[in-house]
Amino acid sequence: MKTGAKIIIEGLQREGVETIFGYPGGSVLPIYDELYDSSLQHILVRHEQAAAHAADGYARASGRVGVCLATSGPGACNLVTGIATAYMDSIPVVALTGQVPTSLLGNDAFQESDITGITMPITKHNYLVKNPQDLGRVIREAFYIAGTGRPGPVLVDLPKDVCTATVEDREIYPEEVKLRGYQPTLRGHARQIAKAVQLMEQAERPVIYAGGGIISAEASSELVELAELGGIPVTTTLMGLGGIPCDHPLNLGMLGMHGTEYANYAVTESDLLISIGVRFDDRVTGKVQTFAPHAAIIHIDVDPAEIGKNKKVDVPIVGNAKQVLRAMITALKKKPSTGLWLDRIRTWKAKHPLRYQGDGCLRPQYIIQQLSSLLDGKGIIVSEVGQNQMWTAQYYCFRRPRSWLTSGGLGTMGYGFPASIGAHFACPDQIVFDISGDGSFQMNIQELGTVAQYKVPVKVAILNNMYLGMVRQWQELFYDRRYSFTELPPLEFVKIAQAYGIDGMKVESSDEVVPALKTAIETEGPFILDFRIEREENVFPMVPAGAAINEMIGGHPKQEEPCLPGPSWKGAMSGGQVR
Repeated sequence: MKTGAKIIIEGLQREGVETIFGYPGGSVLPIYDELYDSSLQHILVRHEQAAAHAADGYARASGRVGVCLATSGPGACNLVTGIATAYMDSIPVVALTGQVPTSLLGNDAFQESDITGITMPITKHNYLVKNPQDLGRVIREAFYIAGTGRPGPVLVDLPKDVCTATVEDREIYPEEVKLRGYQPTLRGHARQIAKAVQLMEQAERPVIYAGGGIISAEASSELVELAELGGIPVTTTLMGLGGIPCDHPLNLGMLGMHGTEYANYAVTESDLLISIGVRFDDRVTGKVQTFAPHAAIIHIDVDPAEIGKNKKVDVPIVGNAKQVLRAMITALKKKPSTGLWLDRIRTWKAKHPLRYQGDGCLRPQYIIQQLSSLLDGKGIIVSEVGQNQMWTAQYYCFRRPRSWLTSGGLGTMGYGFPASIGAHFACPDQIVFDISGDGSFQMNIQELGTVAQYKVPVKVAILNNMYLGMVRQWQELFYDRRYSFTELPPLEFVKIAQAYGIDGMKVESSDEVVPALKTAIETEGPFILDFRIEREENVFPMVPAGAAINEMIGGHPKQEEPCLPGPSWKGAMSGGQVR
């Protein structure tokens, strides 16, 4: 005989789980009691939201399913933001939640919440287990659903009496999963692939538009091979960075609102857009009707619901990106005539590079470039959300997949720090850097306790401007610099870190940047860098790809007066405001 809790733990082990991120509570005590004697590594976070983000970071860095565990009621509800983050970015996570005993369901019992109802719109699937005999099957199915097809989070709600009940030890764990209503299409339709290849062979100005589906399908090598075979330039979404090496001659960088100007020009002027694992989201397309106005569109995605959802396409192909690209590579016989097109793109690259003021001030772009140079393709970069995220996407050179973790779809502040903890446990041999804003870092700053307890050697670079930077930027550009509730009070992050027993350093000038980064890299344990950057530095360009060329806004750094970092910071520290 086995208890339900034991079945759960054994099920996790059978699925190859090594690490769980969680926080205990009354309804999950039976599970935690089984964890006490198990070989599974449990990481005690300081907030359940961090458990979900850490599981998400673990999954993104490793390609395996991440696991988080929380108690019923508020514990389960605290996972919701992290589950929604994983859902929007198609990340495989299994969330285990405690629940009140089945006899109390629906009675508003202490710490009861309808977590399956709450998370129905933000999970790929979820379960409320009422029969302990179903536990083995449910755990098996949850991992299968989370990690196949279009990946995503699955929640399993576990009433306390189901965890304490005993079940006969026979055929608990099915060897094979058979779900009649769930049969993901992995191989693209041969006729559609032939149509796509014909369009590629005839194109004169083709562009590949690659997204997070390339990363989740492990299709980066096929992407590069197809691009090289056809001489086709590649632009990526925020989620697709690393899918093609940053310094590859065919790489156009990121497109969209904060993408490179030349990527947006190329998409606007293209006659064929080969879209792979993308959503045509608003931050890329701008006004969707004017996005790629001259192009025939091929759309490859494992999720048929995405094809045609936002943009009408000419050749839809449902299938796994890796398998479809491999079939396209095999079928491509004639190389497109792209010589003049690539010359034109090289001209755009030379004329419209990413740029910022190199005036000796402490600018975030310089910090990120120096970090990129020092790491030279090694390690994992995690970001928070806002200006820090966009500066990193623009100026860090990502050379390989799964080296860049960020919340793209939901844009979750506070994601980066706990996700970097998950990334470390997924890839303990790699250095992990969280690039953060001071606003985002304070969203989950309590995870300094987790880092200190487990000696997690993550490095945090806080780009500190004492603002909610991206919101302030929009207030500057569109609300006449009326900074309504976006200024943050001064904090000494290094002193806070030291209270947890974590080393750190405050950096106030550009000549301190490289020595500070080297110190962080060479430090064995965790390290906090508080960079006091120019307070009103903005992210440029702001160029929606769907805008007409003559309507593109931004694209050039604003002309600023010579920086005076001392006075501006002193004014802020004394209660004054920068205007």
